[in-house]
Amino acid sequence: MQTIRQQMTVLLSKKDMSARELSQAMRIREKEVYEHLSHISRSAAAQGKKLIILPSRCLVCGYVFQDRKRFTRPGRCPRCKRSHIQEPMYRIY
Repeated sequence: MQTIRQQMTVLLSKKDMSARELSQAMRIREKEVYEHLSHISRSAAAQGKKLIILPSRCLVCGYVFQDRKRFTRPGRCPRCKRSHIQEPMYRIY
């Protein structure tokens, strides 16, 4: 039986997933997913792999949160100040 992080690693190795999709697949809260992602990132690096964050994007003005290092979704856009933001996606390569 695999741990939650091992199961999440397998899922992220197969396809891009958002924190919400991971929480639904794993049957855990979305907040817990963010806690596990930082550990998964370190474990992947130790295996010679990398956890890639496909950045969030504002759905109103198109601003891309390119240099954001946090795993959580941004609260609002710095350009237009709206909160209609696409979730970041994660993938292990």
